[in-house]
Amino acid sequence: MNDTRFSTLKLQAALQSNLFSLGYQQTTPVQALSLPAILAGRDVIAQANTGSGKTAAFGLGLLQQLDVTRFETQALVLCPTRELADQVAKEIRRLGRAIANIKVLTLCGGVPLYTQINSLARAPHIAVGTPGRVEELLRKGHLRLEQLQTLVLDEADRMLDMGFQDALDAIIGFVPARRQTLLFSATYPEQIEAVANRVMIDPVRVAVPSDDDTRDIKEHYYQLEDADQRLTALKSLLLSYRPESALVFCNTKIMTREVANELCEAGFSAMALHGDLDQRIRDQTLERFANRSVSILVATDVAARGLDISDLDAVINYFVAHDSEVHFHRIGRTGRAGKKGLAFTLIGPRERHKLTRLEQELDYRVSPQALPPLEVLNEPAYQPQMETLQIDAGKKQKIRAGDVLGALTGEQGIDGKTVGKISVGDKVTYVAVASTEVRAALKKLNDGKLKGRSYRVRWLRRQ
Repeated sequence: MNDTRFSTLKLQAALQSNLFSLGYQQTTPVQALSLPAILAGRDVIAQANTGSGKTAAFGLGLLQQLDVTRFETQALVLCPTRELADQVAKEIRRLGRAIANIKVLTLCGGVPLYTQINSLARAPHIAVGTPGRVEELLRKGHLRLEQLQTLVLDEADRMLDMGFQDALDAIIGFVPARRQTLLFSATYPEQIEAVANRVMIDPVRVAVPSDDDTRDIKEHYYQLEDADQRLTALKSLLLSYRPESALVFCNTKIMTREVANELCEAGFSAMALHGDLDQRIRDQTLERFANRSVSILVATDVAARGLDISDLDAVINYFVAHDSEVHFHRIGRTGRAGKKGLAFTLIGPRERHKLTRLEQELDYRVSPQALPPLEVLNEPAYQPQMETLQIDAGKKQKIRAGDVLGALTGEQGIDGKTVGKISVGDKVTYVAVASTEVRAALKKLNDGKLKGRSYRVRWLRRQ
């Protein structure tokens, strides 16, 4: 398949100009395959992995047909998690920034309902949300979709895995029968086929061949003698390989908390990510991990879906994945962009049947190796080299990353080389600072001003 330039697509001038300013010239495979049909108004089923550029594919389709003079919800994007919904909304805003007066609203749980009800007083042009919250707002009459033109089901397989079937069916009942439906999914099981048959009309089907995401990943498998050995094995691998950034996959929320707590008690910098966290804690957890001020994130597959975390050094399967698709999705998070990655899988005595099935699906035989010697457990746990500061101000206060950097590195400030990622949200800004300079950075921000004003600054200390 030959890639297509964005300039050859029938996009309005404002979108083309913005794409050029963003440096978007050549389409990705999923964009090249799906965009012509999307722009033609066809229903589309696209099978593509996370990170393939699918958000731009459907985002440009939504923006192309949008009428900003009509204050009605013309497009709805459903996502399985709050994190993915936030990412999708941000990308759509970025793609549409050259078009004036576009309102994109995120509708997810974890945020007080009344704030979203107030925002819906003036209907958004595009709504992006999770099925549970969207269905609630529809049922209570706060969100209206009579003028909806396009419905997008993003990562549809995960929405069904998470039990959103009933909510999806309820939402379908609120949208017009005549509409465009776009379905994006990493996998295409029978359940997705059934949904497509029910909600789509003569869809165009595209499938993007999966790149060999594991080409830069070194996989290691370890056979455990008993279940009690699992935590010891995890600690020994962390101490032996010492990854700066590791994602540990567990099967349940309870297990993520237990493992993270055990690692913290052993001196590691670890946090749990699961569906019971409120939005503020989830945001802090993800920012701290992305900033490398927390070394280890312990998560379920559902909670980790859609996370935008680059430069991940290692993935550890605390339990064997239930199928090859999940296995590849997990380990594919490391070793990206030509960098080397590590993937470790612990195999318990009761998981041998899972390993056998995995070998059959992967069509190769796994050779478990010996765990690191127990002597490594005598070494002290390593600590991250960065810390995270939270500033209680963001885009609403006209704060930019350059303002924060300038405040930190101005007169008698810290060296700019010790400042890492700066993430500016609507009301909160997170900044990564080298551990050696965090106290000086905290004092500089608390004693100084940002754009002429003083704001509260907190050090998010590791647990």
